[in-house]
Amino acid sequence: MWFAGPARRAPVSGRPQALRLGLHLAPGMKVGLYGGSFNPAHDGHAHVAETAKRRLGLDRVVWLVSPQNPLKGRGETADLEERIAGARALTQGLGNIVIGAESKLGSTYTIDTIRSLKARFPGVKFVWIMGADSLASFHRWKGWTQIMQEVPVAVVSRPWISLKSRFSPAARRFARFRRPSHGAVTLPGSPTPAWVFLFGRFNFQSSTALRERMQRARARR
Repeated sequence: MWFAGPARRAPVSGRPQALRLGLHLAPGMKVGLYGGSFNPAHDGHAHVAETAKRRLGLDRVVWLVSPQNPLKGRGETADLEERIAGARALTQGLGNIVIGAESKLGSTYTIDTIRSLKARFPGVKFVWIMGADSLASFHRWKGWTQIMQEVPVAVVSRPWISLKSRFSPAARRFARFRRPSHGAVTLPGSPTPAWVFLFGRFNFQSSTALRERMQRARARR
């Protein structure tokens, strides 16, 4: 889910494709797309999703659980269904949808997924959501500039990395397209490129720390 690739022709929009994806989105809805490996999902992820949903006035946040992060080895990534189940257990609130869209769409990269969803759901106002840690490495995503042209982007502050991320190559490249945070609610449906950095309370949980604790617990058994 992390990188963008060449454009591919998306299937024609229609109800059968929507049903296969488990999505029911109507034109005019404001929908956040929150991609990641969620390995495992934790309260920090939920904080990012909820902050974006509240500040942007989103109708839905769709968690797109990636089969495999290309920047990480397969050996350190849990089974897709296990990660989907973990994210669903975490997102009990209304308006959150957790799906493994890439495996159903046949897409590998973020840009392909975004374009496919836009083709299937014309009129939906999509926004890409990411934590500040993802913004810091966004320039490493294949075709990252194309993503900025496809959908508005909302970045939510994360511990330790927020300051660095605001001076990252992506933030510098698109500095003149950054919107003030007090006007975040107008981001969905805005002409692209457009992005906003949302400040808020920090949640210090991380997937890396959780995996390390789980490994230590297994080692003690």
